[in-house]
Amino acid sequence: MPQRKASLAATAAVLVGASIWAQGAPAVKPIEPGGAPAGLPAKPVEETYFGTKVTDRFRFMEAKDPATIAWMKAQGAYARSVFDSISPRAEYLRTLSAFGASFGFVRAVQVTRNGLFYLERKPGSDVYDLVVRDAAGQTRTLVDTAALIKNASGLPQAIDYFAASRDGKLVAVGISSGGSEASVLTVLNAATAARVAGPIDRAQWASPAWTDDGAGLFLGRLQQLRPGAAPSDKYLNYSSSYWDLKNPPVPVAGAATGLGPVKDPVTLAFTGVVPGAGRALLFGIHGVQTEIEAWIAPLGDARSQHALWQPIVRRDDAVTAVEANSRTIYLLSHQDAPTFKVMALPLDNTLASARTVIAAQPDRVIESIHAASDGLYVAARRGLDGQLLHVRPDGAVAELKLPFRGIVSEVATDAARPGAVVALEGWVNPPAHYRYDSTKDTFTNLGLISGPPFEPDHYAVAELSAAAADGIRIPLSVIGPPGPVSPRPTLLDAYGSYGFSVLPAFTPRIPAFVQAGGVYAECHVRGGGELGEAWRLGGKGANKPNSWRDFIACAEALIAKGYTTRDMLTIQGTSAGGITVGRAATERPDLFAGAIARVGDVDSLRSEVMPSGPANVPEFGTFKDEQGFKNLLAMDAYQHVSDDVRYPAFLLTTGLNDPRVEPWEPAKMAARLLEGAHHAPVLLRVEDAAGHGLGTTKSTRDAEDADIAAFVFWRAGVAQWQPGP
Repeated sequence: MPQRKASLAATAAVLVGASIWAQGAPAVKPIEPGGAPAGLPAKPVEETYFGTKVTDRFRFMEAKDPATIAWMKAQGAYARSVFDSISPRAEYLRTLSAFGASFGFVRAVQVTRNGLFYLERKPGSDVYDLVVRDAAGQTRTLVDTAALIKNASGLPQAIDYFAASRDGKLVAVGISSGGSEASVLTVLNAATAARVAGPIDRAQWASPAWTDDGAGLFLGRLQQLRPGAAPSDKYLNYSSSYWDLKNPPVPVAGAATGLGPVKDPVTLAFTGVVPGAGRALLFGIHGVQTEIEAWIAPLGDARSQHALWQPIVRRDDAVTAVEANSRTIYLLSHQDAPTFKVMALPLDNTLASARTVIAAQPDRVIESIHAASDGLYVAARRGLDGQLLHVRPDGAVAELKLPFRGIVSEVATDAARPGAVVALEGWVNPPAHYRYDSTKDTFTNLGLISGPPFEPDHYAVAELSAAAADGIRIPLSVIGPPGPVSPRPTLLDAYGSYGFSVLPAFTPRIPAFVQAGGVYAECHVRGGGELGEAWRLGGKGANKPNSWRDFIACAEALIAKGYTTRDMLTIQGTSAGGITVGRAATERPDLFAGAIARVGDVDSLRSEVMPSGPANVPEFGTFKDEQGFKNLLAMDAYQHVSDDVRYPAFLLTTGLNDPRVEPWEPAKMAARLLEGAHHAPVLLRVEDAAGHGLGTTKSTRDAEDADIAAFVFWRAGVAQWQPGP
């Protein structure tokens, strides 16, 4: 590995000369490439919402008619030609690909009586396979994703989810193609990989839950859409079914089934099983709302459609997770606990009998809970330092000493077995999985992750903060080279929705970007969950402007601290992070050299009409009420583009099969930006056989990351990275 590390550093030195950044200014004015396809003529549509007139100049693109798709593909081909003309990009891609291929990665570990199941991308592989590691330590591949792709004539395939039976003899697997996330569910024999039952269609997000004896499972399922249904109907009336593996699944709960307490079409119904207790749990999840509803019933009644579901929690109880073993139900709640607390109640009891077993602490955020037979394992953190707590059966709570300082990125337990499997990682610390034995209070490295030696001290990680306009300190993570700080091309990322926390996670693209002369930074804006529930609410609804203004504050802090300059700073946001990056760029266009919206929500006012739209109303609001309309209009980057403003260069990415953010959103944004008479470059990067990014192959992601690096260095004025003729 020392030779491989030296090779990476040597290649990076060729790509970007470090001496350039000592000067503190771009070497050249970024080249504006020619030959771009013409923009689309606008066809304005005017609407009035609560007395406010709104003009949508490219509404027609939402139909995705052949002319629109052809224009998008032409723009995609142009973007491809620009990136291909940047000479160092090809070598950067080779270096990134080789560096990433030297690591193996494991995720989604599941514990069973007879071994571990997990998704693994082996060193040199392009995709994740489903693998089982039996009690003797022997591994075998159950789903070979590369083989699936080959059999599909090259069409990308992805394992969306899986669930192993408790005895480890069977495994349910959801697989989709082309980035669609349209999972088809199949049950495999874990010893032979032979198909046992299925396929079952409409199984997106199915969350299979096995009965103790492995004779059947519960699964979630999409409704069968009627001809002519609106796109926004797709995820309505999501129901839970029981499948005995012999006959078609039988609905047991859901708004359109006439069964169970879930009555709202937007609320998704899922059923779980309490191991060893003969009980089923029904969950009602209202779109993307974090607070859930839960009920309990005898397992036999749930399977036979005769359940009289008894309530455990309602949405206004502020419970975000429920776990159970054969004795106890555990709840994660932010009720009067902005950084979360853990409660417990005996099985079959009501919330009134719950007691707090872990109280909230203002400087500690509880992330997740995981039931085992020896109690509950709780992932928490103080700032960005992970903690693992163990609630023992007698109620005593212990903080476990972790093998190294990092974030607890994964916890896997079996509610019928003691102990846990825990993953730890950091910005420049590759992940490692450990088995915790509560009888010995020891962590044992399972050796699931393979890869070369890696030296974290070759990188400097700084956990800083920026002062927002209202005085709130915004956490800011910066990863760069060691040594004195000096201005460098910088990629600043942010998200800021759903209470999702962007935590230190190892990915080869960050070290590769730093080795090439860049700085990577993460702004932990309000709307995320980094500092708890109050932090989430601080960037939600009418408070949403805090998300992009926090982002602006982080950008200003990086400049003030000497990490970069306005001419070398590119901002990035993905998915709902498109709101953050889009509005930062349209509110402060003078502050950035470039802006990247990856599959981004940049037309929020219209997102409600997408298939995923109704589910997102709890997070972003609806244009059907006045305050919701005002909030959506405020966060809509597309509606804030003005013809007389020169915005930073934009890179917008999309996949034509995206089920979460329709490709017309970035396409409309590109068309609108191109209307400016003196616009900076606008690149629309289009993947024909991809979606929102889930299940994307390594090679596809590497190519996108190489384009992003090329965009950052190009717009920062690095001479070697300018587009060619």
